[in-house]
Amino acid sequence: MIRVEDWAEIRRLYLAERMSIKAIARKLHLARNTVRNAVRSVQPPRYVRVGSGSIVDAVEPRVRELLKEFPDMPATVIAERIGWEHGLTVLKDRVRLLRPVYAPRDPASRTTYDPGEVGQCDLWFPPAEIPLGFGQVGIGKTAPPVMVLTAGYSRFLAAVMISTRNAEDLVLGQWAVLGQLGAVPKLLVWDNEGGVGRHGGPSPKLTPEFTALRGMLGTRFYLCKPNDPETKGLTERNNGFFETSFLPGRRFTGPADFNAQLAGFLDRANARKRRQLQGASANDRVGADRAAMGPLPPIDTATIGWRNSVVLPRDYYVRLDTCDYSVHPGAIGQRVEVIADLDTVRIRRGGALVGEHPRCWARQQTITDPVHRKAADVMRQAFQNRSASGRGPDVTDVQERDLSAYDQAFGLGDDEPRAA
Repeated sequence: MIRVEDWAEIRRLYLAERMSIKAIARKLHLARNTVRNAVRSVQPPRYVRVGSGSIVDAVEPRVRELLKEFPDMPATVIAERIGWEHGLTVLKDRVRLLRPVYAPRDPASRTTYDPGEVGQCDLWFPPAEIPLGFGQVGIGKTAPPVMVLTAGYSRFLAAVMISTRNAEDLVLGQWAVLGQLGAVPKLLVWDNEGGVGRHGGPSPKLTPEFTALRGMLGTRFYLCKPNDPETKGLTERNNGFFETSFLPGRRFTGPADFNAQLAGFLDRANARKRRQLQGASANDRVGADRAAMGPLPPIDTATIGWRNSVVLPRDYYVRLDTCDYSVHPGAIGQRVEVIADLDTVRIRRGGALVGEHPRCWARQQTITDPVHRKAADVMRQAFQNRSASGRGPDVTDVQERDLSAYDQAFGLGDDEPRAA
């Protein structure tokens, strides 16, 4: 067989230079028949090795018969049924090639969505170091989760890092990504996240927090079956997109810095032209999505996030998740309301603010406002002074009573005999 270079030169000499086959054969030192075949061939020569066959070829029809009736039959059982007396490796390789022909098929079809129809949600745990404060660093499953929302039609991408996987933070994160999208899809798809609920078909068993959010948004939730990531494949692929396109080369000083860098990345990602969108970007199509979605209702995050009512104890601290936050000690013994969102913890007494702190992302910490500590010191000193002054003046003179007063009290006179 001649080389591709010789084939190309033969056709050039014959077609462009108008040389005869005899002259080309003499010039290139090739046989005339070789030159004729090269002139006639419009495809470059390609070496094809003729297979020498396999010892399994003779029994392949019987293997096919067994797989047609029993697609899941193990190769070891097939070897026993056909009386195979040779090595199992070659038989297993052939069974592995033939089995998909007869196995039931589960195709992954390309799903399309109408504008406003669906938003797919998921949690992504970034495999990057996230400083949380107080010497703690989260990475992977120990890092705060990132809530990701992908609009089905426009592929618009929204994401935000939240503190925990508790239902209260998940609700706040859901509201945050919907705010980035600017509207409410008709259906929100989740997997079986404990803080959201669990699979229940058309009527999933939502947590109380998400049941309330569902009513406020006026939408539906669908929770996927276990081990069914294809149902929300759009946002599952976006998690991988974050790891390959957002994380490389980045360093973070904390969750706030992570969210700031993520917001800038999302602006560029949503403006990027995509082949899946026929050359359009998510920003080009999100307008149609928003027009078909429901409007964002006027929701106060204080009504959907962390909310608890307690009587403030003597140590003037309240607990939120795993951290303790100080309260002005003037509220000791009174009922206070603890309200928190993704960024701030606020404590109110009868509508008056008695404590406010940035949300702590580290675990098991005590957060103290210096003003509260100073007020507690003043109140403690005042209490001690008041206690000392309440003892009264020191008494040094004791009145001596005449003993005859006892005789008169018990009706004893001077003329009555006394007991010996």
